[in-house]
Amino acid sequence: MTETRNFVLRDKKGKEHGVFTGKQPRQAALKAANRGNGTKKKPELIILRERGTKKLHQYNGWREEVSAPKNKPSWMPDKIKKPNVKKIQIEIVDKI
Repeated sequence: MTETRNFVLRDKKGKEHGVFTGKQPRQAALKAANRGNGTKKKPELIILRERGTKKLHQYNGWREEVSAPKNKPSWMPDKIKKPNVKKIQIEIVDKI
């Protein structure tokens, strides 16, 4: 089984702001996109650095409001926010 990995959210200037966990970088990017303000027409750039490595995973992320599934539990609202991400690239950096 794969262990959960930690990914640090970075801005364009290289400052690190928060940590998201997931077994894959995409899972952490979806969590970051759900908190962001990106839309489908204007996605937000999400840069995640995997802790313990020099890899930067870059995604375009947005969230949209969709109808809840038909078999939803009674407590769930009719409209839910669904995050989406699209991988741009993986970059290896020399300095962190």
